[in-house]
Amino acid sequence: MTIDLHGSIGASSAHSPNPKPQDWNFHTWDKIRQAVRRLQMRIAKAIKAKKYGRARSLQWILTHSYSAKMLAIQRVTTNKGSRTPGIDKKVWRTDRQKWSAVSLLKRRGYKPQPLRRMYIKKKNGKLRPLSIPVILDRACEALHMLALQPIAETCADKNSYGFREGRSCADAIGQCFIALAKSYSPIWILEGDIKSCFDQISHEWLVEHIPMDRRLLTQWLKAGYMENNRLFPTTAGTPQGGVASPVLANLTLDGLEPAIRASVVRRDKVNFIRYADDFIVTAASREILEQKVKPVITQFLEERGLKLSEEKTVITQITEGFNFLGQSVRKYGQKLLIKPTRHSVRHVLDKARQCIERCRGQKAVVLIRRLNPVLRGWANYHRHVVSKKAFGRVGYYVLRMIWRWLGREHPNKSRGWIKRRYFSADGRGRSPSGFGPGRVNHGCLNSIKSRKR
Repeated sequence: MTIDLHGSIGASSAHSPNPKPQDWNFHTWDKIRQAVRRLQMRIAKAIKAKKYGRARSLQWILTHSYSAKMLAIQRVTTNKGSRTPGIDKKVWRTDRQKWSAVSLLKRRGYKPQPLRRMYIKKKNGKLRPLSIPVILDRACEALHMLALQPIAETCADKNSYGFREGRSCADAIGQCFIALAKSYSPIWILEGDIKSCFDQISHEWLVEHIPMDRRLLTQWLKAGYMENNRLFPTTAGTPQGGVASPVLANLTLDGLEPAIRASVVRRDKVNFIRYADDFIVTAASREILEQKVKPVITQFLEERGLKLSEEKTVITQITEGFNFLGQSVRKYGQKLLIKPTRHSVRHVLDKARQCIERCRGQKAVVLIRRLNPVLRGWANYHRHVVSKKAFGRVGYYVLRMIWRWLGREHPNKSRGWIKRRYFSADGRGRSPSGFGPGRVNHGCLNSIKSRKR
């Protein structure tokens, strides 16, 4: 079976019968991804060689290819938001719907619908607005992001880590250690936070500078949103909840690191690390950050309709420490230690407490099945830093919560009976009823750390 990016799968669409609607997953998806990746590599090479006309031609080929359309539909129908509808209340679940959607992904006659507005709670208790496009608009965004992503990766800043393939929060924290751990490392840090970054990006700047179909981009940005059966216009920003928002935000902020480096010299010890709209800048003195770095950042953001948050943008010394991506970074004497923040520990304990409370009256196996992903996800995120004490604290409090839960489930039983039933292993090293070795991560969080070593 051959894959043709210009047409359909097979030697010729005219001589190859269309697959049955129930055979959506008959494809070898790895081969389809490889075909799309080859064309993305050609786009990236054209951008590196400054052959922008050739890059635009390759983008057109990719966005009209059958393989890319199938990959875009596969993405929006298998991610976490695949069952969240837009204002049309439609989702694509069956194979017949997915096959029909392939023919809908075309530029001619396409017009995006307004977004569905909803709100989620932030850590500080405020509400974050989310704008959910309809499933067709999400698929169209995913298709064009396949053509835009290689350009974004090629032009990205060296120390940008958010929403990029093959990069994570652990890489950003690792770069913090490299920049701050040595005895001669800079001691002053600017903690930067952009105020309402996704909601305030200038539409005019995006349309003028983003290398993609301008008509489509303008339609996405000006689609408006529906709230309480009323249509509201969108005058700025990219919708949080859409597929295109992370890539557009990265392209907007790319270039900040070179601008900062052009304004300083090497002895200023300036380092820049960014994850999405959160970033830090290091320097040898406070004056460098206030007089050289901060004015450059302010001017860079103003051109894009953005500004720094005065509340969250502060200058601190490394001996006082700062929080970045859920980690506390601080130097004790000449030793740099990166630990989970207290807020992160409290947050995972609150989630564990809520999970245990919701399992009242349930069997122990149900509690284990719901509690383990919470503990494992949190521990895997923090296993790259100095987390032994934090793991021990979380394990201790989770074990106490489980004991209280078991006491409520068996009010007439002794602690010895509960221990024998739920915390004792049989002859083969297994606990038949509950929380024995290997069943729940309450006291074994450090095993994740040891496996990393």
